[in-house]
Amino acid sequence: MRIISAAAGAMAVIAVTVCLCACAIGMIDPLLCIPALIVFVLYNFFPSLKKRPGLRLRILSDGAELLCAFLAVLSVFTPALIIYFVFNYGIISWQFLVCALIFTGELIIIFWNGIIRVYCTSSMIGMKWRIIGIICGFVPVLNIIVLIRMIRLAFIEVNMEQRRYERNLDRRDKKVCSTRYPLLLVHGVFFRDIEKFNYWGRIPDELITNGAVIYYGEQQSALDIESSAAELAERIRQIVAATGCQKVNIIAHSKGGLDCRYAIDRLGVSELVASLTTINTPHRGCVFAEWLLGSAPVRLRDQISDYYNNAFKKLGDPSPDFIGAINGLCASSCARFNEENPDIDGIYYQSVGSKINKPLRSIFPLSISYLFARYFDGPNDGLVSVDSARWGRRFIYLESKEPDGISHGDMIDLMRHDKPDFDVREFYVTLVSELKQMGL
Repeated sequence: MRIISAAAGAMAVIAVTVCLCACAIGMIDPLLCIPALIVFVLYNFFPSLKKRPGLRLRILSDGAELLCAFLAVLSVFTPALIIYFVFNYGIISWQFLVCALIFTGELIIIFWNGIIRVYCTSSMIGMKWRIIGIICGFVPVLNIIVLIRMIRLAFIEVNMEQRRYERNLDRRDKKVCSTRYPLLLVHGVFFRDIEKFNYWGRIPDELITNGAVIYYGEQQSALDIESSAAELAERIRQIVAATGCQKVNIIAHSKGGLDCRYAIDRLGVSELVASLTTINTPHRGCVFAEWLLGSAPVRLRDQISDYYNNAFKKLGDPSPDFIGAINGLCASSCARFNEENPDIDGIYYQSVGSKINKPLRSIFPLSISYLFARYFDGPNDGLVSVDSARWGRRFIYLESKEPDGISHGDMIDLMRHDKPDFDVREFYVTLVSELKQMGL
């Protein structure tokens, strides 16, 4: 279907080109060019009439259609036109030069119209491919290969979003995420629940669309486990008291999972928690973090700690503790933690883990930290090993065939883009809908 659409667009461009060229060399009346120009303008505004959910997706889809037409014209019809005009008028004739100028101008308009739309609206292409596209833009052959890759990613994104829209429309009345108890999303270390930069990316909106009621942990960005847990315990009590919901279902990422376990075990909120789902949480700690903390010069470590603490005080944290947060992630600390904080009967515990495939294809700085964590801890997501993430009654191990795999950041939709074989938003919808099915 895409090939047919591209061919149709290319034929429209060729028809306009032939008409304009014929006019330029005096073969037809100039008035006949007016309809051709109107067709060309309309095509640049509306390359496809297929309906898309939302303006962004409409622009992205149309941009990809324009780039497909550009490639079709460039690769199939351009040689034919060149052969025709050279054979009939000669390569140095004024007719050939005028027609070449018209044709090149049309291609330039279509290309930039398409590429600007794609660059401005695609989330899946990412910064990496945008930079590669700029660098390779003037390298013959290579620029075509990169452009084909971009078009492919753009259409994958369009199709995924189209399916998501239709899926949500079909299950709108079912409210598959309307759990018995509301969700409490708990962030990890070195981040905050900031309104203008949601820690969980597009995930909360997707859950809410499917019926979920969501609250956030709102603890400070970096504290030792005991202090973070105290803030979370108080937050849980506030939610239950204000809503009368009796309990909450917790979904916690990274260190947030350890903070929640401590709050449940030691701070008297176990009766207020129905389930705890930990996402890429270092339950057995990170040998890498322990080595780094022990190997770093004390002066450098203190400087980094002071810089971080001062920065987050300005952002609203009353008492951030960089070193205290890191200490709680060390393997030896977590070994003691696990002995002292067993799972509580009556609470459903489950965990999720993932890994990066090729570190150099992942996002910085996880691409670097992965190498250290791989040496000390084994396969990991850039910070947390697969073995360390395993906890509770059920462990969900996520894999992607994409070169970058699924990183620590991907699990919270950090980059706000999907992978062709891993839809992070739909994963959370499935996760929460299963809690609903269990009566939680």
